[in-house]
Order: sequence, then structure tokens, then C-alpha cells
Amino acid sequence: MNNAKISAAILVLYCTFCATAEAKLYKWVDDKGETHYGEVVPPEYANKDRVQFNDKGREVKKKDVADEAAQSKRSVEDEQAAIDRRRKDKALINTYSSEKEIDLARDRNLQQIVARINSIQTLIKTAQENLDNYRKEAESASKSGRKIHESLHADIAEAESKLAKLKQDLASAQEREAAVKASYEADKARYRELTEVPKSKR
Repeated sequence: MNNAKISAAILVLYCTFCATAEAKLYKWVDDKGETHYGEVVPPEYANKDRVQFNDKGREVKKKDVADEAAQSKRSVEDEQAAIDRRRKDKALINTYSSEKEIDLARDRNLQQIVARINSIQTLIKTAQENLDNYRKEAESASKSGRKIHESLHADIAEAESKLAKLKQDLASAQEREAAVKASYEADKARYRELTEVPKSKR
């Protein structure tokens, strides 16, 4: 009987010791700038910066609200990115049955872009020829000592402006073409990853 009581007392002391050993001590600052210490942080300060100490008084954990918020945001963004990736993977598998089909879809989407590039290149050639003719006319007048008409100056300026605009349009169309090709190449690479049979199952 005495042994049972002693064992019970020892158990109580052990549990009390463990509870004390695991107790957490926090430091936080209130709205008035006063520093407080305690085992529990008041709810109104739970979302503010605080420091946790171990039983030896050493700092073991600092909670920074801004860092935690940033980490939480990154976690949400990572989770959303994973969801979007799974959705895109599913659409990729359901849309195509082979890499060749991806190439065909790419070529279909490139048709209009390529046609626009060809059209712009033709317009650039014509605009360059017109500008060259205007410049030759101005050069000829200058060599012969004749005054260059204001209308010719205006034609040259307009031709230069038109040519510059066409070159910008061409660059934009070519960038679009490169982007479409890169997008489909990425889809094809991902499709290959998703459909490739693991070596262990071959």
C-alpha cells in the first residue's frame, strides 16, 4: 500500500516536472511600448512580434509577423501554382494523344502569325524602295543646285516614319512567333514527362 502511494507521488512529481520543463516563456511588447513576460501571450498580441525563451532563458524562437505573413503568402501561392500545374497537366493529356498532335496545333496557331510576318516584310520592302527613291530625288536636286521642295522633305519624313513603324510591327510579330513556339515546346516537353513509361515498368 505504501509502495503504491509512493509510486503515485513520484508520478505526480514527474508530471509536474515535465510540465514545468516544457513551459514556454514569452516576451512581447504592448501597444504602450511596455515589455511583458509570461507563459501565455494575450490574444490581442498574438499577431504581433514576440520572442520565446527556453528554460535557461535563451531565445529559441522569434516570431516575426511580417516574415510569417510572407511565408504564408508564399505557401498559398505555391499551393495555387501546384493546383494550376495539375489542371494544366490534365488538360494537356486530355487534349493531345501524341507529340505530333502538339506540333500540328502549333503550326495551326502559327499560320496567321507567319502570314502577318510575310505581309509586313513585303510592306517594308516597298516602303524602303519608296524612301530610297525620295532620297535619290533629293540628292539629285541637291547636286544640280536645285532647291528641294518642301513636299519632298515631307515625303521623306513620312516614308521614314512609316518604315520605322513597320519594323516595330515586324519585331512584335516575330516575338509573338517565338513565344508561341516556346509555349508549344514547353507543352511537348511536359507531355513527354507525363506519358513516358518509367524504366521499372518497361
